[in-house]
Amino acid sequence: MNDERAARGVEHLQAAAMEMIAAARAFLDVVEDVVADPEKVADVVSAVGSVARDVGDAAKDAARSATRSAGGSPTGDPAHSDEGVQRIPVS
Repeated sequence: MNDERAARGVEHLQAAAMEMIAAARAFLDVVEDVVADPEKVADVVSAVGSVARDVGDAAKDAARSATRSAGGSPTGDPAHSDEGVQRIPVS
């Protein structure tokens, strides 16, 4: 490995770091605008609440579906259901 390649690598890393800093500044400017406006804050809180409700509903639906596909056993444990299970005696 030569010094020139190492120096170019450091330059690229510095440039990438500067781009990340610029992106963070732009993002913080947008966040500052949102926080400064009470209506925008209310919109964000409403959107987050809506997403949280949707995720909760999806989780409940997935749990119900998993229980049904497990044979409807009260515990949701497929080991308690004989549906789709072939028992093979071993002697």
